[in-house]
Amino acid sequence: MTAIDWAGLMQVGLHGLGLQPADFWRLTPVELRIKLGAQTGTAPLTRARLEDLARAFPDVKKGPTDG
Repeated sequence: MTAIDWAGLMQVGLHGLGLQPADFWRLTPVELRIKLGAQTGTAPLTRARLEDLARAFPDVKKGPTDG
């Protein structure tokens, strides 16, 4: 588990973004990431990535004892 750099986040939030302390603490982590310009979520699955995954994890026919 990675420790959260609260001092660094507060520095950016209060001084960089000009937030008041109460406003900073009301933000959710996602809202803070958006305000900082960080992307949220993951990129959509492309056809090429899907094909890579299919090659890496091919479907196999299960036998009668495989459940």
